[in-house]
Amino acid sequence: MKKFELISNAILVPLDYLVLLAAAITSYFLRFESFVTDLRPVIFNMSLAEFLSIAYLILLAWILIFALSGLYSFKRRTLWQEIRLAFFGCSTATMVIIIAFFFNAQLFSSRFIILAVWALSIVFIVLERVIVYFIKKLFYSHGYGVKRVVIIGQDNNTLNLIAEFKKHPSFGFRIIEHLNKFTEKESNYLDQLRGKLIIDVVIQADIALPQDQKEALFNYCQQHQLGFKYIASLLDTKLSNFDISTLSGVPVVEIRHTRLQGWGRIGKRTYDLALSIIGSLFMIPISLVIGLVIKMDSPGPVFVKLKRIGYRGREFNIYKYRSMVDQAHSMKDTVIQNNERRDGPLFKMKNDPRITKVGKILRQTSLDELPQLFNVLSGQMSLVGPRPHEPEEVAKYEKQQLRLFNIKPGITGMAQVSGRSNLLFEEEVRLDTYYIENWSFFLDVQILLKTFIVVFLRKDAS
Repeated sequence: MKKFELISNAILVPLDYLVLLAAAITSYFLRFESFVTDLRPVIFNMSLAEFLSIAYLILLAWILIFALSGLYSFKRRTLWQEIRLAFFGCSTATMVIIIAFFFNAQLFSSRFIILAVWALSIVFIVLERVIVYFIKKLFYSHGYGVKRVVIIGQDNNTLNLIAEFKKHPSFGFRIIEHLNKFTEKESNYLDQLRGKLIIDVVIQADIALPQDQKEALFNYCQQHQLGFKYIASLLDTKLSNFDISTLSGVPVVEIRHTRLQGWGRIGKRTYDLALSIIGSLFMIPISLVIGLVIKMDSPGPVFVKLKRIGYRGREFNIYKYRSMVDQAHSMKDTVIQNNERRDGPLFKMKNDPRITKVGKILRQTSLDELPQLFNVLSGQMSLVGPRPHEPEEVAKYEKQQLRLFNIKPGITGMAQVSGRSNLLFEEEVRLDTYYIENWSFFLDVQILLKTFIVVFLRKDAS
């Protein structure tokens, strides 16, 4: 999911709150206008400050009702659907308020203001959503935030879809390439396009595409972290992470790589930031002590910067406290023949001569991982996710193992707390794949809590 979609949806929450607050304040002042007081004299005595103290809390509940009504979902909606949801959300929230005040009439007694807030909230929210809707369309028309699409197929569905996207760039899709089929030749061509980072989504639009090509295309998108959509009823696979929408009037199924989408992704990034900021503050005095001990133990820097492969297969630098002798990576060729792991691409040596005395303690306590909080702050990593591996190790991955790049790597993860370094690589992949497909906030909390237990007991540190 592109950042533009995340930002444009996330900004709706504060915008809605401000718009609803404007509707409430407008309703309050309208109550004292002469054309209203002539019809119905004011019989309640409440200052604007008192009114706002109640409104602030009520509007928070209003936003929650909006969320439950689907106004913040990431599903693509027409303008009419947006207006209908706004009407339904405002009406539901008003009904809840009326019921609450019925049981506590002393809290608020102006029926006019309640009805005025209902009417004005609909008008204001609809106006806001219409403006946002057309601003997004304007951005799409100018190529900003669009999804770059490769369409596969050659039947009428394919041709209609291509014509529709070209006719309406404001839909948010830009066709990068149209391929009639998907064979090894097309697969190699997509590799070239991916190398230029110009593909977001592949759409299989041809119902008659041979089954082996369908499966090959699906697997290709899964392995290379590409969005995948197909015309409904094409795959016989039972899937749990999917969404159904329409494109050019045709039902289309979108296969999701992970449940970590939309608000889940925003929420995960929010608590990643909050916890990593807190952790970084606690790390300052610890760093002084660890840095001094590392310097006393062996020559070299306190921190090391190591290359790893992260989200969508992108290379980044991971930070750690140095636990090996200086320039240890350049010495790997001399110890690689002593690799004790024969089950996969990873390197492990129990008594690696490059590890320093202090480094062994840092690894046993996992303190060497603490500087990765800065990777979390920068957005390269998450607190919880698959372990990031070296480029040389990733080059030996099998195709199905590339699915690990569907989300950001983590400081800790399901594999680390389920056996640590004793796990076979295939078991590690299976656990991380389960996490990717079944992510939830509570699963993250469970893994974080279990990490503290595992580290405290010093079990099987790697």
